[in-house]
Amino acid sequence: MIYIVDNILNYIIYLFILSCGFRLRPRKNKFLLGASVLAVLLAGAFNAYFDTNSPITYIVWSMLSISLFYEERPGRLAVLSAALMYFTGIIDTFSVMLLQIVLIGGGIADTGIAWWMEPAYLISFLVYLLVYFRLLKKNEVFLCDIGLKYRLAILIQGGIFQTFYDFVFVSFNESHAMYGWDAYVVFFVSLAGALYSIFLTLGLAIQNRLSARQNRTLQSLMQMQRQQYDYQLQQSVSLRRFKHDLVNHMGVLRELVNQEKAEEAKEYIDAIWNIQNEFGLKLHTGDGFLDVIINYYQYLAAKEKIEFAVSGKLAGKLPLTMFDLTTLMGNILQNAMESAVKAAVPKIRVTLMEHGKEFFIIVSNSAAQKINTGKGIMKTSKKDRENHGFGLKNIAAAVEKYHGEFYMESIEENGEALFQVSIAVPKESRV
Repeated sequence: MIYIVDNILNYIIYLFILSCGFRLRPRKNKFLLGASVLAVLLAGAFNAYFDTNSPITYIVWSMLSISLFYEERPGRLAVLSAALMYFTGIIDTFSVMLLQIVLIGGGIADTGIAWWMEPAYLISFLVYLLVYFRLLKKNEVFLCDIGLKYRLAILIQGGIFQTFYDFVFVSFNESHAMYGWDAYVVFFVSLAGALYSIFLTLGLAIQNRLSARQNRTLQSLMQMQRQQYDYQLQQSVSLRRFKHDLVNHMGVLRELVNQEKAEEAKEYIDAIWNIQNEFGLKLHTGDGFLDVIINYYQYLAAKEKIEFAVSGKLAGKLPLTMFDLTTLMGNILQNAMESAVKAAVPKIRVTLMEHGKEFFIIVSNSAAQKINTGKGIMKTSKKDRENHGFGLKNIAAAVEKYHGEFYMESIEENGEALFQVSIAVPKESRV
């Protein structure tokens, strides 16, 4: 029975790490899910019948059960299952040693190890929970995000520690009677240090990923600002050219008036008026920073033949800094552009409102098909997920920074699929 319980506990740990750490999705086919559980039970029954604890059996059932349970490439699942069996075996060893030192005071051969293997699994699981809540979930960086070199470093580091402790523990076990309590304390502290070093390596891997993510965010923002600057520079150059020719335009008008060609003069004035209109900001929102962003994306939309409309106006300036406003609206409108251009009738709508103590900004765009928004932050639809998907997180971070709220939904309007982002930001900043 102990072998079946042992397999089930390992199985639960594997599922937890793969689901929460590597973010793998379970299969929808209930038959395959049932087959996965059956593989675990049969492996436990096999070990019980032959009274063996063979690593080969664990490798086979873990690979088979994981491959049946998750939707992922078989090769990757095989590697992950082998790595999990290796790493969880290391943590289990540390947990067993901890229990033997604290509860029993050493001794492998004559203590009946079976009954306290379950508490060892519990200690191991608490370690994984601590890693998940204190490192992974807290930083929104998961095992699937960190570099391969860090994953290998953790596996190698754990293997070195296990080899060392196996050797020390055997020596300690053979002559533990000659050691005092100081030896137990030293062993316990060194064991805690081994676990801490694994946490430290994982923490460094996460910090490296966070730094890379921040660099990509800054590069993206700088690119947006550079594009807006180029747009304003282009407008400025055109305006200088227009002013340079203004004397000539006035000369032509004077000559037309002298010749009493009123109709021609009127047409010429209209032509000049239309030209100068191109240099100003066509859309006015009530916030100077927002005007620059909105007009820039209106310009880009016109180039892509996307209908771009803005309704409403803000009575006051938004409480966001230019940096945060560029991050927020730049990402929203960039995503809207990328989605709208794929639709049969490409269009983007921006609605500005005020109510009570809040500003409201609603951006909707046409989409090729209805999007399943689900709960929380949507995942990027781009194939290169390693370098994309930060826009949605940056939107959420910018809104939360100012204690606002945002909501994303996929709707239908007159039979047409639309994606809509709604943002509410307090008028008074509490940053």
